[in-house]
Amino acid sequence: MALAILRALRPKQWTKNALLFAALIFAERYTDLDAVRHVLIGFALFCMISSSGYLVNDLRDVEADRLHPQKKHRPIAAGTVSVPMAWLLAALLMVVGIGGAFQLNTGFGLTAASYLVVTLTYSAFFKHTVVLDVMLIATGFVLRAVAGAEAIPVVSSPWFLTCTAFGALFIGFSKRLAEIRALGDAAGAHRKILDEYSVPMLEQFISIMTGCAIISYALYAVDSGQGPAMMLTVPFVIYGILRVMYLVEKGDGGAPEMMLLRDRPLQLCLILFGTTAVLAMRFGP
Repeated sequence: MALAILRALRPKQWTKNALLFAALIFAERYTDLDAVRHVLIGFALFCMISSSGYLVNDLRDVEADRLHPQKKHRPIAAGTVSVPMAWLLAALLMVVGIGGAFQLNTGFGLTAASYLVVTLTYSAFFKHTVVLDVMLIATGFVLRAVAGAEAIPVVSSPWFLTCTAFGALFIGFSKRLAEIRALGDAAGAHRKILDEYSVPMLEQFISIMTGCAIISYALYAVDSGQGPAMMLTVPFVIYGILRVMYLVEKGDGGAPEMMLLRDRPLQLCLILFGTTAVLAMRFGP
């Protein structure tokens, strides 16, 4: 039962909440133990809140999932976690997560509550609405970035949030493209919204988001106040985006959270990006 509950919480998806640590790094607060503690607590709270959203999503889709060849193995659909237990767990995680968020500070609490509203709105209304489905997912990533800043607290950089939004849209549309290519004519049976997209449409969307993400990050690097050294991080952002496009083309983009966990070049790129950013901020003007 415990293992089934853990699977229902989708712990692999918690990697997305690592975005909360961005403000800690870019605000150069990583040596401040109180700031680190606050972000770690915030990360744990966001894992609770995001898992509550995954539970609600699976509860809403439980009947459809039971008819699906792959999704029928999900814990709730398979019956290894009962529906009443899942509702109780979702409610508990929401209450503890949001309550703990407001205990951390009001700004973080409001951001966490906004994230939960966006997540539930996605599941209830926009999951099957073309374009808005990905936009709601991207909004969740932006709110994660804001939450990381509120946890410390520091002021969020508008350019960094803009880059986060475009990057999340890029990942979201890339995932849709990977799913369509992998599933072909059966894509709609796997995810209903995929019937609304086409490969040429998604390729255009991805091209637009790629350019916007790179340009907005470059503008953030210029406007960061760290001098020309911060521009050294731009090539890593470009490589990371192009690497994701390559993996999507190879058919590995259906689960972005697993892409980072499995792909060594992406992991190395992230490490080099973080190291270069820290050095640029430490030794810049």
